Amino acid sequence: MLIEFSIGNYRSFKDVVIFSLVAANISAQDKRLDENNVFKVDTDLSLLKSSVIYGANASGKSNLAAALRFMRQFVLNSSKETQIAEKIGTEPFRLSTDTADSPSRFEIVFILEERKYRYGFSVDTERVVSEWLYHVPIKKETRLFERQLDKISVTAAFKEGKEVTGKTRPNALFLSSVAQWNGALSEKILGWFRRLNVISGLNDTALMGITTQMLADPNLRDEVVNLIKKLDVGIDDIRIEKGNLPSIASIPQEIRGLFDEFVKLSKRPDTEVVEIQTSHRKYNANGETVSLESFTIEENESEGTKKLVALSGPLIDTLK
Repeated sequence: MLIEFSIGNYRSFKDVVIFSLVAANISAQDKRLDENNVFKVDTDLSLLKSSVIYGANASGKSNLAAALRFMRQFVLNSSKETQIAEKIGTEPFRLSTDTADSPSRFEIVFILEERKYRYGFSVDTERVVSEWLYHVPIKKETRLFERQLDKISVTAAFKEGKEVTGKTRPNALFLSSVAQWNGALSEKILGWFRRLNVISGLNDTALMGITTQMLADPNLRDEVVNLIKKLDVGIDDIRIEKGNLPSIASIPQEIRGLFDEFVKLSKRPDTEVVEIQTSHRKYNANGETVSLESFTIEENESEGTKKLVALSGPLIDTLK
């Protein structure tokens, strides 16, 4: 359960900014907003189920999602995928001499198994500069570990990390390293990050694959189709058509080399291809439906509709 996320000195964010889902202590004029979008965690904390970020072009909306995506990936992969001399893919704010050589900062506050945690780190392109993890066992926030460069201080409540303090690379997170050594709490926290979906319409190519898999699953297909129908883009149904790649003899001579290379990379000459087809209602002069017309999504649908279909599967998964 996400409470807040903050970043500083990353891409277009020079100063620290906070995205918070903590509900304000006020009542909405439309009472349905409070009933449908606010829920109480305990007597002291109420959270929003959803929040909207809006603003002009180049105001940082996309970079906020990029920052959350970077934090998630770095937490999950820094200890197992990076090498000792590998650069960290952070991007500090570049339009100020005050921040050009300073680390980027990321912090997230969340609830895991009914306990509140605050975890964060600061990094430059070379190393992890600092890292910290706190929790609230009862009422007061207490430290689990804190790191400054190579010096890592671990409390008794995080004893799983004591043997890993000298085994963490400068460009890897201590939390990720402890999880690699089967630390129970650190593994649970990494599990929370794995379940944190960051979906962006700016890069929807991979998302279409997720939606395609859901459309091919009889238990999930109707949920995707019903969402797209409710969004009123004129699509009445969606179906998956499967087939095999054409034979090499049917490929034009000038592109046979590219096709042959693709088949070799796939390691299967009969590689299955999947095509998404949409159905639209066809009307007569009286506005009555007379048939359904099939469209191929790649060839016949607008770029906006393609993006909507690509996002629909991950959105349903996230909302569920």
